[in-house]
Amino acid sequence: MNKVKAFIERGNDGTYGVYVDLKDNTLNYGIHGDGQTVEEAIADFQESYANMQRFYEEEGRPFVEAEFEYHYDTASFLGYYTEYFSLAGLSRLTGIHQGQLSHYVTGRRNPSKRTIERIDRSIHQFAAKLNKVQFG
Repeated sequence: MNKVKAFIERGNDGTYGVYVDLKDNTLNYGIHGDGQTVEEAIADFQESYANMQRFYEEEGRPFVEAEFEYHYDTASFLGYYTEYFSLAGLSRLTGIHQGQLSHYVTGRRNPSKRTIERIDRSIHQFAAKLNKVQFG
């Protein structure tokens, strides 16, 4: 089964969209999903995938199956996960000023590739630490 990147982005209206890059020639179709939340958008995206699969079967056309890896743009990630992490906490975690993170959330500024890598690295290091935590 092919692994394909699916991108999650937040629109200016606060809703979320999930899509595959049409320049990626792995699939022989394009799909997308929309929703008020990330979960709704992913569910809609998965429903689009299932509908496309049924359509191809009904038409007798070959369907390229895929496993999707979800990738957030920085603004969408920060906007979504600030429900769980404060910008102050993310600032401490990443070393990036809270005001700068706020600009990324609102879309007033876009982070550089280096900053995206810094956020990504910091989040994954934190997740690895949390993964080792045990209670009991």
